[in-house]
Amino acid sequence: MKLLVAGPFGVGKTTLIRTLSEIATLHTEEAMTETGRPVDDLAGLPEKATTTVAVDFGRLTLPGNLVLYMFGTPGQRRFFPLWQDIARGALGALVLADTRRLADSFEIMDMVEEQGLPYAVAVNCFPDAPGHSVEVLRAHLDLHPATPLLLCDARERGASLDALIALAEHVLDGLPAEAAPAPAASVPPAPAPAASAAEERP
Repeated sequence: MKLLVAGPFGVGKTTLIRTLSEIATLHTEEAMTETGRPVDDLAGLPEKATTTVAVDFGRLTLPGNLVLYMFGTPGQRRFFPLWQDIARGALGALVLADTRRLADSFEIMDMVEEQGLPYAVAVNCFPDAPGHSVEVLRAHLDLHPATPLLLCDARERGASLDALIALAEHVLDGLPAEAAPAPAASVPPAPAPAASAAEERP
């Protein structure tokens, strides 16, 4: 199952994929420069030193042999044509949000919806970010009642895994039965070898 990890600039997409991937992750990060400051707003991101310019990639296998391929997308609007290419073939998206810049997530959700992808929202809880209840966040983000919304710390595996599993379940619930990945079949035990003629002789 190909899934996108999307969200605005500096929201923690690369960190989440690093946290969850069972393989060495692929990243296309470049150093932030003074030239880019007028383009990439670093308000609230004083320690941000690099940014994804193409794609992050990781893989995670869930029980039942369901393999999730995670593609992290750039968060800046100027990378939208690349974003569309990465989204091709994806079955859903995990949209990360930051309560310090919650409005920045609206454009990302619009982009995901334009691609016709089901999605879940994971609010990455930064240490200095204001905290809100799930109910308040859901209302502020104007989410459909069926859209999963979770709180997580992208550095913490358990909560990040819960968010990704919630997305996978949401995607599978929306697939036609014939299109959903089948659970791994149990392999029956091999039949016992036939007895030789000598063993059958009284």
